[in-house]
Amino acid sequence: MTPSYADLREQAFRANLEIPRRGLAIYTFGNVSAFDAERAVFAIKPSGVAYEVLTAADMVVVDLDAKVVEGNLRPSSDTKTHAALYRAFKGIGGIVHTHSTYATAWAQARLPIPILGTTHADHLAEDVPCTEIMSPDAVGGDYEAETGTQIIDCFRTRDPHQTPMVLVAGHGPFTWGKTADKAVYHAVVLEELAKIASITRALDPAARRLPEHLVRKHFERKHGKGAYYGQ
Repeated sequence: MTPSYADLREQAFRANLEIPRRGLAIYTFGNVSAFDAERAVFAIKPSGVAYEVLTAADMVVVDLDAKVVEGNLRPSSDTKTHAALYRAFKGIGGIVHTHSTYATAWAQARLPIPILGTTHADHLAEDVPCTEIMSPDAVGGDYEAETGTQIIDCFRTRDPHQTPMVLVAGHGPFTWGKTADKAVYHAVVLEELAKIASITRALDPAARRLPEHLVRKHFERKHGKGAYYGQ
């Protein structure tokens, strides 16, 4: 009997609807996937389908080789990037790619987003990293798979669970999380951090990094062993 992926498709569908709802993309920009680690498949938005007509049945289920397992539409053009990240970052259950305005602006400037204040430190203990720009050889190869390689290379010395977001130089942001919903949450947070940093640097181009003792305090009260934020 063919396994049912209805729940996985529903997860991906609901998470994709958050992209326009949260103002993270226009038209058909952006995509979300939801991963089933036990079955080693993920559901992802179909390519070029407008959010206002999207349904759960439209979600395309693919394996970790980016081959379609179930679905009648072509999966997102970014599917191979998602597959590469699921293979490399164990324990993540959702991935988001958007072209949100402020985060994309930092990506186009090829700059990491500096940790200037406690809002940033509440979520990350480092700058939001930015990859290297893709080489001509990589662009001429399997572009979407190479995008995944760019991100993975950027995390050779980073923990993707501690820093669940990245800027792909010249392109835009990717985020991830334990679930597709959490990946969307991180995409929203990333856009807000990018916006705040942009305004801060506009007000003071020489704005300095938040001192390390404040970075550690704000990050660890939410994410450390002795975290006490929330219920």
